[in-house]
Amino acid sequence: MTTFDATVPAAQVGSVAPAGGVVRFCGEARTFWRLLIHGAVFLMITLGLYRFWLTTDIRRFLWSNTELAGQSFEYTGTARELLLGFLTAITILVPLYAVFFLITLGLEELSGLIALLVLTFLGHYAVYRARRYRLTRTVYRGVRFHQTGSAWHYAVCALFWWTLIVLTAGLVYPFAQSRLERFKIRNTFFGNLQGRFEGSGALLLLRGFVLWLLAVLPVVVGLFATLSAINWSALATASGGDDPSNWLEVSGLGGAVVYAGLTGIWLLLSFAILYPIFQAIVLHWWVSGLRFGDVTVTSRLRIAQVFGVYARFLMYALLFTLVATAIVVPGGFLLARFTGELDSMAKEIITTAAGLAAYVAVALGYSTIYQATVRLDLWRYVVESVDIANLAVLEHVTAAGQPASPVGEGLADALSVGGV
Repeated sequence: MTTFDATVPAAQVGSVAPAGGVVRFCGEARTFWRLLIHGAVFLMITLGLYRFWLTTDIRRFLWSNTELAGQSFEYTGTARELLLGFLTAITILVPLYAVFFLITLGLEELSGLIALLVLTFLGHYAVYRARRYRLTRTVYRGVRFHQTGSAWHYAVCALFWWTLIVLTAGLVYPFAQSRLERFKIRNTFFGNLQGRFEGSGALLLLRGFVLWLLAVLPVVVGLFATLSAINWSALATASGGDDPSNWLEVSGLGGAVVYAGLTGIWLLLSFAILYPIFQAIVLHWWVSGLRFGDVTVTSRLRIAQVFGVYARFLMYALLFTLVATAIVVPGGFLLARFTGELDSMAKEIITTAAGLAAYVAVALGYSTIYQATVRLDLWRYVVESVDIANLAVLEHVTAAGQPASPVGEGLADALSVGGV
């Protein structure tokens, strides 16, 4: 399988620069665009199989262009590992889905809940195992990162905390993140240097509490107003009759639709406006909580930078939408004209194939734009906002840890919970 050469020569191993060494990202956006466009074309040709090679290329590009004290990181994972891990994960999930089907036959009412709990638990397990794989393929100065700890233990903790997050409408999210990050980072090592996480859940709650009020409180009030506006007894007894408008007024459905619409609009607006702020706060908090021995990390990431990232994404997405519309709509008319003389079966096959191809092309277009704007720019801004103290500690780190199995990464991919 062809792969795009997105790497840059790794820096030679040498002495670490003094504390305060520069952390920078030197990758060019146009190179990343070429990588993604090349990958999108091959994804269409291979019906998605090329994603293992594309994922590997993306990771190599991001890490090899990230420099700490003048030396680049290196990603040593391969597409073949990701493919084998995915195939192994499929052999695990297929029997599991068969069990879910059998449960549905006997316990139809509870089958959905059981499947949700099992897959959520398995998803958290896969996230931890995938993180272990990626860390052991990330190398700096010839020394690899690695991860210890039980993925089952992490999955239990994550399932517990995310249940509380749902029950509290997100209010305990800061404490959940603090606990889960402490578990992950204390089991993370750079060679023989152990990590730890000092981010405070209370501090994150304090910084994000106003956002929580603005996002959640109006939605709760809107839902309450929507349900309160409905006259449930009138709705149960009244019929539409000859005057539907009168029925809507008597049952209260008219007012409920208005409240529901306003709530939905606010939900969309709050997500578009508040999410970049929330992401900037969480990223700043997370980076500033990282420690490896005496090495301390702080972040200068600004909210305006994250807003700029999403603004560029929306601009490119809008332009792409206009171009795609200008191509797809006339193409649809031409296709209808071309297939007008064909029999119904051939016409349906051609139309379905063309529609599917157009859908895939548009979806890949949006994905490419997201990767080239949001993912790349966030990586760049986070990297270049980092300040590191006591960097000379890395001079005394010795190699430790072994490459981990890619099965966890494959399971995360199969469950759609994978990451960079």
